Amino acid sequence: MDNVAKRSVPGAQSVARAAQLLRLVTSAGDEGMSVADLARRADLTRPTTHRLLTALRHEGLVDQDDKSGRWMPGPELFLMGTVAASRYDITAIARDIVRSLAVRTEESAFLSVRRGDETVCLLREEGSFPIRSFVLSEGVRFPLGVASAGLAILAFLPPHDVDAYFARHPELGSEWGAPHGEQRLRARLRDTQERGYAVNPGLIVEGSFGLGAAVFTKEGHPQWALSLTGVEFRFGADRLPELGRTLLAHAHQLTTRIAAGR
Repeated sequence: MDNVAKRSVPGAQSVARAAQLLRLVTSAGDEGMSVADLARRADLTRPTTHRLLTALRHEGLVDQDDKSGRWMPGPELFLMGTVAASRYDITAIARDIVRSLAVRTEESAFLSVRRGDETVCLLREEGSFPIRSFVLSEGVRFPLGVASAGLAILAFLPPHDVDAYFARHPELGSEWGAPHGEQRLRARLRDTQERGYAVNPGLIVEGSFGLGAAVFTKEGHPQWALSLTGVEFRFGADRLPELGRTLLAHAHQLTTRIAAGR
């Protein structure tokens, strides 16, 4: 929600804060998150965070572990998600493609979806290679342009949308490191467009490489991405083109399947 809406719609700020806490809680998965971490990441005071969490728990949207005190997704989120899945969820038609990608490459394969200015991981399928990267798992969020999935999606958005994204997020370089500053990130977007798929050469976790390919809606919008992650020596120059071709083929297969079913 933009700043104008937050100022003009009564109660919008509280709703936005509560929604931000819900996103943070769900991104932590089964481990949950402490109120202190939630307050820090949401840039809220601890009393405000606790007040909002208490209200969300009363509605069943979050829950608190009795032993650890950490906050976790509540049962109402599951029920709401079940209803929304029929319209928004593509995991049912994508699962075999993600599995095939993991089998063919022996690397961990993922499906992510764009949600606003972030990507959210929906599916993870382990590859058979015994050494793995654990940067990504279901529910984990990254800003567009940070992980390979978000880089692939951002690269194929219309130029005015990319410009607007950078205008909204001047903090990318300071929060995620110099390679995510606008100038260097734009260069990687151009490389992604030319190559067809994104490469993340260990920019989030040293030694953990990722590839991402956009998956498009029937109208041609990049809404999802397939990606691969693994250890650096598995993504060398001798193997990278083959991995890229396999990734693009699976992304095209899923795009075709989505267009046929929607």
